[in-house]
Amino acid sequence: MTGAVFRETAAEPRTQSVPLSHLSLELGHLYMEDFEAGPGRLRRHFTEVRPWAEAARAAATARTGGRRPRISTCFLIDDYFTRFSTPADVVPMLLAEAERAGLSVDYLARESGCAVTGTVPVAEAVAGRIVESPPPGSHGLRPPAAQTGWLANGERSPVARAPQAMKRATAWQPPKETAARRHSVFLDVELWSDDPDGHRTWSCPFLAAVWQLARLGLLRNEGEAVLVPQPHTGTGFPDDWDELPSLIRLDDRAAPFAAYRTCSVLPTRFLPVEHAVRVILDQTEVDPGALEQVAERSGREDTPVPDSVADRISYVYYAGP
Repeated sequence: MTGAVFRETAAEPRTQSVPLSHLSLELGHLYMEDFEAGPGRLRRHFTEVRPWAEAARAAATARTGGRRPRISTCFLIDDYFTRFSTPADVVPMLLAEAERAGLSVDYLARESGCAVTGTVPVAEAVAGRIVESPPPGSHGLRPPAAQTGWLANGERSPVARAPQAMKRATAWQPPKETAARRHSVFLDVELWSDDPDGHRTWSCPFLAAVWQLARLGLLRNEGEAVLVPQPHTGTGFPDDWDELPSLIRLDDRAAPFAAYRTCSVLPTRFLPVEHAVRVILDQTEVDPGALEQVAERSGREDTPVPDSVADRISYVYYAGP
């Protein structure tokens, strides 16, 4: 007896790898009202974005030690919360205004694809990987996020209880951020809401967290990559959003969609949403196989990435609507 352990090859877990750029540069994420405002609003947006996009490219070049970095650009359209117009009308207008500002969109994504892509319930799968960080001194009195749909970065204020006879009421206590530096910046994030019929609507911050995981090449479903870019082979775009792939590659020569790091250039109104994204990612158990692949490849390319997934994300905010 040698003590050898035998396994069937089919039983070994397999994590599909994805190609990686050095930087995924998001050129915008706008809402229905931005598109309804017409080309002028998009023109102002891309005019604001261009200098910051150039700065992000310069920073990526500096991180690679002067070597030419692989950088891909992307744009996310919100077709999840409100369906508006058609891809045939919206997408050409979007691409034309980006080009007018000297920018090129390599990949176009639909936000609804961050909820469900094909038959894969992407958001539900990510929600199942949330591992809450219990605040110091907690005793499990707070219901879990899977039950409430709320995720905090610390300890909430205790619920006021009616005092028993002849006893004093419990004194109010402030919420506390788990990783506070002197003073707390406490945030309680709504992940989803359910209507009376049981239909679940995922929140904007949660879908944005899924979007970041996809851009970092860390999104998997049973080992398979999710939100894989589909080539745009036609001359135009469909009249129905559901006929447009969740993620399309507009430029065949573009660098890979996913990257070691991401940078998003957004209006300041997105700052609260992206703060919530960091809270979510800090408490999400990312696929270990995907993390290992990124670590191995970044080491081979001498392109170190932070251990924290949230720290692989950066933003530039411009003042504007």
